Amino acid sequence: MMNGHKTLPPPPSTPPRQLSEAKVTAEENGQQGESRVELESGSKTTAGVTLTKGDVVVLTIRLLCMATSVTAMSFMVTARQVSAASFYGFQLQLHSKWSFSYSFEYLVGVTATATAYSLVQLLIAASRLLVKKSPVIPSRNQAWLVFAGDQILAYAMMSAGSAASGVTNLNRTGIRHTALPNFCKSLDSFCDHVAVSIAFTFFSCVMYAGAAVQDVIWLSNH
Repeated sequence: MMNGHKTLPPPPSTPPRQLSEAKVTAEENGQQGESRVELESGSKTTAGVTLTKGDVVVLTIRLLCMATSVTAMSFMVTARQVSAASFYGFQLQLHSKWSFSYSFEYLVGVTATATAYSLVQLLIAASRLLVKKSPVIPSRNQAWLVFAGDQILAYAMMSAGSAASGVTNLNRTGIRHTALPNFCKSLDSFCDHVAVSIAFTFFSCVMYAGAAVQDVIWLSNH
């Protein structure tokens, strides 16, 4: 006490070690806060690229579209077989190939177009995400274009699958009121390849329809 006044002691100084620990804790809290914000917004950051749930769904559907189209085309172009069948007691040699039917050629053309379309869409999406750091669908005009393409391919897939189904059913049942045999008994491998191709064609139709629905959802939200 000096001159009737109390002298307060100086505040205790924080040791440097405690300051360092407090700074590290603050940085960790900040990083956790950023991670929490990303999770709450429904986005995922990978190598500086932010993927939303919509982007993930679009990319997944595109991959499924291309996979089903490639599978349908592959099974059809490998559909060929040489065999023999009995017709009125005569042994006839049968040589069957997908290119002998216009319906099968149409299916191959549609699935090849769909495969190329899906591949281009995937390359464009990858370029936007990795190079331009932009969303998969950047604008409404782009969304409308993709929506139109998806719808066209969905209808084309349905048309190709239906046309090929008619020819395949004829091969399995023959022609009514005639003695035309069931060729699939002798050409079982050929008919099985065609059947798998048609099944994946219809599955691809469903995938492109789903892609069109996803485009509508994006347009309704933007």
